Amino acid sequence: MNAAFIPVRGGSKSIPLKNIKIMNGKPLVYWTIKAACECRFIDKVYVATDSLSIKETVESIKDREQGETFAKVEVIGRSAESASDTASTESAMLEFAAAFEFDNIALIQATSPLLEAADLNRGFQVFYEDDVDSVLSVVPQKRFNWEKDENGYAYPTNYDVLQRPRRQDFNGYLVENGAFYITSKVCLINSANRLSGKIKAVEMSEDTFFEIDEPEDWVTIEGLMKKREVADFEKIPEIKLFLTDCDGCLTDGGMYYSENGDELKKFNTRDGMGFALLKKQGILTGIITSENVELNRRRAGKLNLDFLEQGCIDKITAVTRICEECGIDLRNVAYVGDDMNDLDLIKSVGFGCCPSDAVEQIKDVAKYVTKTKGGGGVIREIVDFLLSNVVETI
Repeated sequence: MNAAFIPVRGGSKSIPLKNIKIMNGKPLVYWTIKAACECRFIDKVYVATDSLSIKETVESIKDREQGETFAKVEVIGRSAESASDTASTESAMLEFAAAFEFDNIALIQATSPLLEAADLNRGFQVFYEDDVDSVLSVVPQKRFNWEKDENGYAYPTNYDVLQRPRRQDFNGYLVENGAFYITSKVCLINSANRLSGKIKAVEMSEDTFFEIDEPEDWVTIEGLMKKREVADFEKIPEIKLFLTDCDGCLTDGGMYYSENGDELKKFNTRDGMGFALLKKQGILTGIITSENVELNRRRAGKLNLDFLEQGCIDKITAVTRICEECGIDLRNVAYVGDDMNDLDLIKSVGFGCCPSDAVEQIKDVAKYVTKTKGGGGVIREIVDFLLSNVVETI
């Protein structure tokens, strides 16, 4: 079992109760909790605190958030000794290890709100490589470092001053950014350290160099978060055609049969409203499925969809034909799929999406992975996201 451990104490001196101070519209700790919960390798997220205010804030986050993602969160206590100004983070980790069962631990620091689930996913992928005991997050830097000798004279430590390299030719170095550390429980206990044995590093984006220690850091990181949101917005293309697979997306993928042998499927009514919202925006809608059953025809008819492609083996060819007929570029298509026969199409359209219980290969390439599982309102979640981000451009 992989556990995320997020220690947050109430005794911060530079920024009082900084872990629950509002950062970009949410309590600071929200952002790292979200990243940990969305990491597909993490089974449980423990937030350890000595503060009642922080405990209540985290529990309210868990209660407010929809879907199953934040169900991973559990708030636990920590001793006064491990939360003191002089205590090491390792003391809190070892206290946790003595009280809880887990195989591997990801130490995540709330002061790194730019951390994303994708960073943690890459971290665990490296951790699972052969001969790796620990992993840490780093940021590549290209700076010319200098030191002073005992006489006060300066000298470079990472380049030859007589052969100054161009920045693009300079390898630079790696800086520990403090976002996350991954190790096994055995290594943690044996070494009493967050890192031990054979260590590998996972590089994160340069903007994650900053941690929140002082008020000035707060302003810098909040600005970076807003800039990142703008960049993410610009990556979302204008959607003119919204298509989805059926089983595993509109349904939970289960096969239900009556006593008479009739096949049954369970659809989610919220998805029906999602399609209705798309149609109000003038967006074409449809189902693309390899099945060919009457149930799908009935559902597509009830939803008043524009397209139903059944018995579809080559989904890219089918969608390309629809696009040509409608004068729509593949870049302006959103598609929702959950299994390997959807892979090429998800990679080809402008906005490929999948439910949270899709196969791993699909989640690796999808631009949006929902919080909900197939049949749990996947379409509605994606539609709400799209319309809240790109409705102005449609």
